[in-house]
Amino acid sequence: QLQLVESGGGLVQPGGSLRLSCAVSGFTLDYYAIGWFRQAPGKGREGVSCISSRDRTTKYADSVKGRFTMSRDTAKNTVYLQMDSLESEDTAVYYCAVPGVFSACNLSPSAMENWGKGTLVSVSS
Repeated sequence: QLQLVESGGGLVQPGGSLRLSCAVSGFTLDYYAIGWFRQAPGKGREGVSCISSRDRTTKYADSVKGRFTMSRDTAKNTVYLQMDSLESEDTAVYYCAVPGVFSACNLSPSAMENWGKGTLVSVSS
């Protein structure tokens, strides 16, 4: 059974940093691309970043390019999202999710098949 568990959310001031983690079990990241998504209050879920399974190529939403960095540790079966220069607009519940096995890196929430329960990030002074 595929499981994803996010952690690392919290309250941070504008301009600050946080690192989110997503621990996965029941599958290996060698065969699955994985993405980070977020849902702000009153808004739909949107893709933030993803990393491919084979060559670790990353893709980012325009709104976070240059500020967020996604990485993975295959030995620990964990992916990370380093978030720097945080803005109030980054306030949201952040989720990690995977599409089907051997699928490409994808920022579309509708393409995901398995989701974690999310971790809340609040950016406020």
